[in-house]
Amino acid sequence: MTRAEQDRLDKLRLIRSAKIGPVSYVQLIQRFGTAAAALEALPQLAARGGGSPPRMATEAEVRAEITRVEDLGARHIFLDDKDYPPLLREMEGAPPALIARGDTQLAHKPSVALVGARNASAAACRFARGLAADLARQGIVIVSGLARGIDTQAHIGALDSGTIGVIANGINIAYPPENAELQEKMAVSGLILTEYPPGREPLARHFPARNRIIAGLARGTVVVEAAPKSGSLITARLAAEAGRDVMAVPGSPLDPRAQGCNQLIREGAILVQAATDIIEQIQIFDNYISQKVSRIEEPREAVHPDDFARQIIISLLSPVPVLVDELVRQSGLPVGVVHMLLLELDLAGRLERHAGGRVSLS
Repeated sequence: MTRAEQDRLDKLRLIRSAKIGPVSYVQLIQRFGTAAAALEALPQLAARGGGSPPRMATEAEVRAEITRVEDLGARHIFLDDKDYPPLLREMEGAPPALIARGDTQLAHKPSVALVGARNASAAACRFARGLAADLARQGIVIVSGLARGIDTQAHIGALDSGTIGVIANGINIAYPPENAELQEKMAVSGLILTEYPPGREPLARHFPARNRIIAGLARGTVVVEAAPKSGSLITARLAAEAGRDVMAVPGSPLDPRAQGCNQLIREGAILVQAATDIIEQIQIFDNYISQKVSRIEEPREAVHPDDFARQIIISLLSPVPVLVDELVRQSGLPVGVVHMLLLELDLAGRLERHAGGRVSLS
Protein backbone atom coordinates (compact mmCIF):
# COMPACT_ATOMS: atom_id res chain seq x y z
CA MET A 1 0.00 0.00 0.00
CA THR A 2 1.31 3.45 -0.90
CA ARG A 3 1.58 6.25 1.64
CA ALA A 4 -1.20 8.13 -0.15
CA GLU A 5 -3.53 5.11 0.07
CA GLN A 6 -2.77 4.69 3.77
CA ASP A 7 -3.44 8.39 4.34
CA ARG A 8 -6.89 8.08 2.72
CA LEU A 9 -7.69 5.10 4.94
CA ASP A 10 -6.60 7.09 8.00
CA LYS A 11 -8.72 10.07 6.95
CA LEU A 12 -11.82 7.91 6.59
CA ARG A 13 -11.09 6.24 9.94
CA LEU A 14 -10.96 9.65 11.57
CA ILE A 15 -14.16 10.82 9.85
CA ARG A 16 -16.08 7.69 10.82
CA SER A 17 -14.86 7.73 14.43
CA ALA A 18 -17.32 8.73 17.14
CA LYS A 19 -17.57 12.41 18.17
CA ILE A 20 -15.73 13.61 15.07
CA GLY A 21 -17.63 16.26 13.13
CA PRO A 22 -16.60 18.49 10.22
CA VAL A 23 -15.19 21.23 12.46
CA SER A 24 -13.28 18.91 14.80
CA TYR A 25 -11.90 16.99 11.80
CA VAL A 26 -10.39 20.14 10.29
CA GLN A 27 -9.02 21.28 13.63
CA LEU A 28 -7.43 17.91 14.30
CA ILE A 29 -5.68 17.86 10.93
CA GLN A 30 -4.51 21.44 11.44
CA ARG A 31 -3.18 20.57 14.87
CA PHE A 32 -1.51 17.23 14.13
CA GLY A 33 -0.77 17.39 10.41
CA THR A 34 -2.01 13.92 9.49
CA ALA A 35 -5.06 11.79 10.19
CA ALA A 36 -2.82 9.06 11.62
CA ALA A 37 -1.34 11.44 14.20
CA ALA A 38 -4.81 12.76 15.05
CA LEU A 39 -6.13 9.23 15.61
CA GLU A 40 -3.26 8.51 17.96
CA ALA A 41 -3.97 11.68 19.96
CA LEU A 42 -7.76 11.20 20.33
CA PRO A 43 -7.77 9.27 23.63
CA GLN A 44 -5.53 11.79 25.39
CA LEU A 45 -7.49 14.78 24.07
CA ALA A 46 -10.82 13.28 25.20
CA ALA A 47 -9.36 12.52 28.64
CA ARG A 48 -8.18 16.13 29.02
CA GLY A 49 -11.72 17.23 28.18
CA GLY A 50 -13.10 15.06 30.97
CA GLY A 51 -14.57 12.27 28.88
CA SER A 52 -13.91 8.72 27.84
CA PRO A 53 -12.02 7.97 24.62
CA PRO A 54 -14.28 8.01 21.55
CA ARG A 55 -14.78 4.80 19.64
CA MET A 56 -12.44 4.87 16.67
CA ALA A 57 -13.35 3.25 13.38
CA THR A 58 -11.12 0.32 12.49
CA GLU A 59 -9.10 -0.02 9.32
CA ALA A 60 -11.13 -3.11 8.42
CA GLU A 61 -14.37 -1.13 8.68
CA VAL A 62 -13.24 1.66 6.40
CA ARG A 63 -11.69 -0.78 3.92
CA ALA A 64 -15.07 -2.52 3.73
CA GLU A 65 -16.80 0.83 3.15
CA ILE A 66 -14.39 1.80 0.36
CA THR A 67 -14.89 -1.57 -1.33
CA ARG A 68 -18.67 -1.29 -1.13
CA VAL A 69 -18.64 2.27 -2.47
CA GLU A 70 -16.50 1.21 -5.42
CA ASP A 71 -18.77 -1.78 -6.08
CA LEU A 72 -21.66 0.68 -6.33
CA GLY A 73 -19.83 2.66 -9.01
CA ALA A 74 -19.00 5.53 -6.66
CA ARG A 75 -15.93 6.88 -4.88
CA HIS A 76 -14.87 8.97 -1.90
CA ILE A 77 -13.77 12.58 -2.34
CA PHE A 78 -11.89 14.13 0.58
CA LEU A 79 -11.77 17.79 1.54
CA ASP A 80 -8.25 18.28 0.18
CA ASP A 81 -8.83 16.39 -3.10
CA LYS A 82 -8.78 18.44 -6.30
CA ASP A 83 -12.17 16.96 -7.26
CA TYR A 84 -13.83 18.29 -4.09
CA PRO A 85 -16.43 20.97 -5.01
CA PRO A 86 -14.57 24.29 -4.63
CA LEU A 87 -17.49 26.41 -3.39
CA LEU A 88 -18.54 23.79 -0.86
CA ARG A 89 -14.97 23.57 0.43
CA GLU A 90 -15.15 27.19 1.55
CA MET A 91 -18.27 26.68 3.64
CA GLU A 92 -17.90 26.30 7.39
CA GLY A 93 -18.78 22.73 8.32
CA ALA A 94 -18.14 21.34 4.84
CA PRO A 95 -18.21 17.52 4.88
CA PRO A 96 -14.67 16.12 5.30
CA ALA A 97 -15.59 13.44 2.76
CA LEU A 98 -18.26 13.03 0.11
CA ILE A 99 -19.33 9.90 -1.72
CA ALA A 100 -19.86 10.72 -5.38
CA ARG A 101 -21.44 8.80 -8.22
CA GLY A 102 -21.34 10.44 -11.64
CA ASP A 103 -19.48 13.34 -13.21
CA THR A 104 -17.68 15.22 -10.43
CA GLN A 105 -16.68 18.01 -12.83
CA LEU A 106 -20.27 19.24 -12.76
CA ALA A 107 -19.57 20.54 -9.25
CA HIS A 108 -16.88 22.82 -10.71
CA LYS A 109 -19.24 24.57 -13.15
CA PRO A 110 -21.50 27.58 -12.48
CA SER A 111 -24.41 26.26 -10.45
CA VAL A 112 -27.67 27.33 -8.84
CA ALA A 113 -29.65 25.51 -6.16
CA LEU A 114 -33.35 25.21 -6.96
CA VAL A 115 -35.48 24.08 -4.01
CA GLY A 116 -39.05 24.24 -2.80
CA ALA A 117 -42.07 22.53 -1.33
CA ARG A 118 -42.61 18.77 -1.45
CA ASN A 119 -46.37 19.28 -1.79
CA ALA A 120 -45.91 21.96 -4.42
CA SER A 121 -48.74 23.20 -6.62
CA ALA A 122 -48.97 22.09 -10.23
CA ALA A 123 -48.19 25.62 -11.41
CA ALA A 124 -45.06 25.81 -9.25
CA CYS A 125 -43.86 22.41 -10.46
CA ARG A 126 -44.26 23.48 -14.07
CA PHE A 127 -42.47 26.77 -13.41
CA ALA A 128 -39.57 25.03 -11.63
CA ARG A 129 -39.16 22.51 -14.43
CA GLY A 130 -39.12 25.25 -17.08
CA LEU A 131 -36.81 27.46 -15.04
CA ALA A 132 -34.32 24.62 -14.59
CA ALA A 133 -34.41 23.82 -18.32
CA ASP A 134 -33.83 27.48 -19.24
CA LEU A 135 -30.88 27.76 -16.85
CA ALA A 136 -29.38 24.47 -18.05
CA ARG A 137 -29.48 25.70 -21.64
CA GLN A 138 -27.35 28.63 -20.51
CA GLY A 139 -24.73 26.32 -19.00
CA ILE A 140 -25.91 26.60 -15.39
CA VAL A 141 -25.86 23.34 -13.40
CA ILE A 142 -28.95 22.78 -11.26
CA VAL A 143 -28.44 21.52 -7.70
CA SER A 144 -31.28 20.14 -5.61
CA GLY A 145 -32.17 17.46 -3.06
CA LEU A 146 -34.10 14.81 -5.04
CA ALA A 147 -37.12 15.31 -2.79
CA ARG A 148 -40.71 15.19 -4.00
CA GLY A 149 -42.22 18.27 -5.60
CA ILE A 150 -39.99 21.17 -6.65
CA ASP A 151 -36.70 19.26 -6.27
CA THR A 152 -37.89 16.49 -8.58
CA GLN A 153 -39.12 18.92 -11.22
CA ALA A 154 -35.87 20.90 -11.09
CA HIS A 155 -33.83 17.76 -11.74
CA ILE A 156 -36.14 16.66 -14.57
CA GLY A 157 -35.89 20.05 -16.25
CA ALA A 158 -32.09 19.97 -16.23
CA LEU A 159 -31.62 16.23 -16.70
CA ASP A 160 -30.33 16.36 -20.28
CA SER A 161 -27.66 18.91 -19.41
CA GLY A 162 -26.49 17.33 -16.16
CA THR A 163 -27.82 18.07 -12.69
CA ILE A 164 -26.53 17.44 -9.16
CA GLY A 165 -28.63 15.64 -6.56
CA VAL A 166 -27.62 15.71 -2.89
CA ILE A 167 -29.17 12.93 -0.84
CA ALA A 168 -29.57 12.43 2.92
CA ASN A 169 -28.82 8.71 2.92
CA GLY A 170 -26.47 6.10 1.51
CA ILE A 171 -25.60 6.21 -2.19
CA ASN A 172 -27.36 2.86 -2.69
CA ILE A 173 -30.72 4.06 -1.36
CA ALA A 174 -33.33 6.02 -3.32
CA TYR A 175 -35.55 8.31 -1.28
CA PRO A 176 -38.34 8.89 -1.97
CA PRO A 177 -38.65 5.43 -3.59
CA GLU A 178 -40.53 6.79 -6.61
CA ASN A 179 -37.40 8.75 -7.58
CA ALA A 180 -35.27 5.60 -7.93
CA GLU A 181 -35.32 5.76 -11.73
CA LEU A 182 -34.58 9.50 -11.75
CA GLN A 183 -31.68 9.03 -9.31
CA GLU A 184 -30.21 6.31 -11.50
CA LYS A 185 -30.46 8.51 -14.60
CA MET A 186 -28.76 11.34 -12.75
CA ALA A 187 -25.93 9.04 -11.68
CA VAL A 188 -25.29 8.35 -15.36
CA SER A 189 -25.72 11.82 -16.90
CA GLY A 190 -25.26 13.99 -13.80
CA LEU A 191 -23.93 13.62 -10.27
CA ILE A 192 -25.20 12.18 -6.99
CA LEU A 193 -23.51 13.28 -3.75
CA THR A 194 -23.88 12.21 -0.13
CA GLU A 195 -21.82 12.39 3.04
CA TYR A 196 -23.33 9.18 4.43
CA PRO A 197 -21.91 5.66 3.97
CA PRO A 198 -23.79 3.02 1.97
CA GLY A 199 -26.77 1.56 3.77
CA ARG A 200 -27.46 4.65 5.90
CA GLU A 201 -31.22 5.25 5.94
CA PRO A 202 -32.67 8.77 5.56
CA LEU A 203 -33.43 10.20 9.01
CA ALA A 204 -35.01 13.53 9.92
CA ARG A 205 -31.74 14.90 11.33
CA HIS A 206 -29.93 14.15 8.06
CA PHE A 207 -31.95 16.62 5.97
CA PRO A 208 -30.70 19.92 7.48
CA ALA A 209 -27.16 18.57 7.03
CA ARG A 210 -28.02 17.67 3.43
CA ASN A 211 -29.36 21.20 2.91
CA ARG A 212 -26.04 22.80 3.89
CA ILE A 213 -24.36 20.86 1.09
CA ILE A 214 -26.97 22.03 -1.42
CA ALA A 215 -26.43 25.64 -0.35
CA GLY A 216 -22.66 25.24 -0.30
CA LEU A 217 -22.40 23.81 -3.80
CA ALA A 218 -24.21 26.69 -5.50
CA ARG A 219 -23.51 30.31 -6.28
CA GLY A 220 -27.08 31.11 -5.28
CA THR A 221 -30.24 29.43 -4.00
CA VAL A 222 -33.65 29.92 -5.59
CA VAL A 223 -36.78 29.02 -3.61
CA VAL A 224 -39.81 28.39 -5.81
CA GLU A 225 -42.51 27.57 -3.28
CA ALA A 226 -42.12 27.07 0.47
CA ALA A 227 -44.23 27.23 3.60
CA PRO A 228 -42.87 28.99 6.70
CA LYS A 229 -40.35 26.91 8.69
CA SER A 230 -39.81 24.54 5.75
CA GLY A 231 -36.56 22.81 4.85
CA SER A 232 -36.25 25.05 1.80
CA LEU A 233 -36.02 28.09 4.03
CA ILE A 234 -33.26 26.36 6.00
CA THR A 235 -31.35 25.98 2.73
CA ALA A 236 -31.92 29.67 1.96
CA ARG A 237 -30.70 30.70 5.41
CA LEU A 238 -27.58 28.57 5.09
CA ALA A 239 -26.89 30.08 1.66
CA ALA A 240 -27.19 33.59 3.10
CA GLU A 241 -24.87 32.73 6.00
CA ALA A 242 -22.30 31.50 3.46
CA GLY A 243 -22.49 34.79 1.55
CA ARG A 244 -24.37 33.33 -1.42
CA ASP A 245 -27.31 34.94 -3.21
CA VAL A 246 -30.81 34.08 -2.04
CA MET A 247 -33.59 34.37 -4.62
CA ALA A 248 -37.30 33.59 -4.47
CA VAL A 249 -40.29 33.27 -6.77
CA PRO A 250 -43.26 35.29 -5.49
CA GLY A 251 -46.62 33.63 -5.05
CA SER A 252 -50.21 34.34 -4.17
CA PRO A 253 -50.74 35.56 -0.61
CA LEU A 254 -53.76 33.26 -0.53
CA ASP A 255 -51.58 30.15 -0.88
CA PRO A 256 -49.78 29.08 2.35
CA ARG A 257 -47.11 27.45 0.19
CA ALA A 258 -46.08 30.88 -1.07
CA GLN A 259 -45.70 32.50 2.34
CA GLY A 260 -42.08 31.42 2.75
CA CYS A 261 -41.01 32.88 -0.61
CA ASN A 262 -42.91 36.12 -0.07
CA GLN A 263 -41.31 36.48 3.35
CA LEU A 264 -37.83 35.94 1.86
CA ILE A 265 -38.48 38.71 -0.65
CA ARG A 266 -39.65 41.03 2.14
CA GLU A 267 -36.37 40.29 3.93
CA GLY A 268 -34.26 41.17 0.90
CA ALA A 269 -34.15 38.09 -1.33
CA ILE A 270 -33.94 38.73 -5.07
CA LEU A 271 -37.32 38.44 -6.77
CA VAL A 272 -37.21 35.91 -9.62
CA GLN A 273 -39.63 35.75 -12.54
CA ALA A 274 -37.41 34.19 -15.21
CA ALA A 275 -34.02 32.56 -15.76
CA THR A 276 -32.55 35.90 -16.87
CA ASP A 277 -33.11 37.30 -13.36
CA ILE A 278 -30.96 34.51 -11.92
CA ILE A 279 -28.24 34.72 -14.54
CA GLU A 280 -27.87 38.47 -14.01
CA GLN A 281 -27.57 37.95 -10.26
CA ILE A 282 -24.83 35.33 -10.41
CA GLN A 283 -22.72 36.99 -13.10
CA ILE A 284 -20.51 38.44 -10.38
CA PHE A 285 -19.32 34.87 -9.80
CA ASP A 286 -18.38 34.24 -13.44
CA ASN A 287 -14.66 34.75 -12.85
CA TYR A 288 -14.70 33.19 -9.40
CA ILE A 289 -12.67 30.02 -9.09
CA SER A 290 -11.44 28.93 -5.70
CA GLN A 291 -7.64 28.98 -5.58
CA LYS A 292 -7.52 26.94 -2.39
CA VAL A 293 -6.48 23.33 -2.55
CA SER A 294 -8.01 22.78 0.86
CA ARG A 295 -9.52 24.60 3.82
CA ILE A 296 -6.99 22.68 5.89
CA GLU A 297 -4.00 24.86 6.61
CA GLU A 298 -0.46 23.92 7.49
CA PRO A 299 -0.16 22.28 10.92
CA ARG A 300 -0.30 24.89 13.64
CA GLU A 301 2.18 25.25 16.44
CA ALA A 302 1.22 23.00 19.34
CA VAL A 303 -0.60 24.61 22.25
CA HIS A 304 -0.89 23.06 25.68
CA PRO A 305 -3.73 24.63 27.70
CA ASP A 306 -3.38 24.39 31.47
CA ASP A 307 -6.12 23.60 33.99
CA PHE A 308 -6.64 27.28 34.79
CA ALA A 309 -7.45 28.09 31.16
CA ARG A 310 -9.65 25.00 30.96
CA GLN A 311 -11.72 26.15 33.95
CA ILE A 312 -12.11 29.64 32.49
CA ILE A 313 -13.64 28.27 29.29
CA ILE A 314 -15.87 25.78 31.11
CA SER A 315 -17.16 28.55 33.38
CA LEU A 316 -18.04 30.72 30.36
CA LEU A 317 -19.94 27.92 28.62
CA SER A 318 -23.56 27.04 29.30
CA PRO A 319 -26.44 25.23 27.54
CA VAL A 320 -27.07 28.51 25.67
CA PRO A 321 -25.07 28.73 22.39
CA VAL A 322 -22.37 31.41 22.34
CA LEU A 323 -20.00 32.59 19.62
CA VAL A 324 -16.47 31.21 19.83
CA ASP A 325 -15.21 34.75 19.20
CA GLU A 326 -17.08 35.85 22.32
CA LEU A 327 -15.35 33.15 24.36
CA VAL A 328 -12.00 34.41 23.10
CA ARG A 329 -12.91 38.00 24.00
CA GLN A 330 -14.24 37.26 27.49
CA SER A 331 -11.57 34.73 28.46
CA GLY A 332 -8.63 36.80 27.28
CA LEU A 333 -6.97 33.56 26.14
CA PRO A 334 -5.17 33.12 22.82
CA VAL A 335 -7.39 31.93 19.96
CA GLY A 336 -5.40 28.71 19.57
CA VAL A 337 -5.83 27.84 23.25
CA VAL A 338 -9.59 28.39 23.13
CA HIS A 339 -9.96 26.25 20.03
CA MET A 340 -7.89 23.46 21.57
CA LEU A 341 -9.96 23.49 24.77
CA LEU A 342 -13.20 23.39 22.77
CA LEU A 343 -11.82 20.51 20.73
CA GLU A 344 -11.03 18.58 23.92
CA LEU A 345 -14.57 19.14 25.23
CA ASP A 346 -16.01 18.17 21.84
CA LEU A 347 -14.11 14.87 21.78
CA ALA A 348 -15.17 14.23 25.36
CA GLY A 349 -18.82 14.56 24.33
CA ARG A 350 -19.34 17.64 26.50
CA LEU A 351 -19.69 20.25 23.72
CA GLU A 352 -22.32 20.85 21.06
CA ARG A 353 -21.53 22.87 17.96
CA HIS A 354 -24.17 25.06 16.30
CA ALA A 355 -24.44 26.96 13.04
CA GLY A 356 -22.70 30.32 12.80
CA GLY A 357 -19.64 29.36 14.85
CA ARG A 358 -21.54 28.97 18.14
CA VAL A 359 -20.99 26.35 20.84
CA SER A 360 -22.71 25.23 24.04
CA LEU A 361 -22.31 22.63 26.75
CA SER A 362 -24.06 19.36 25.95
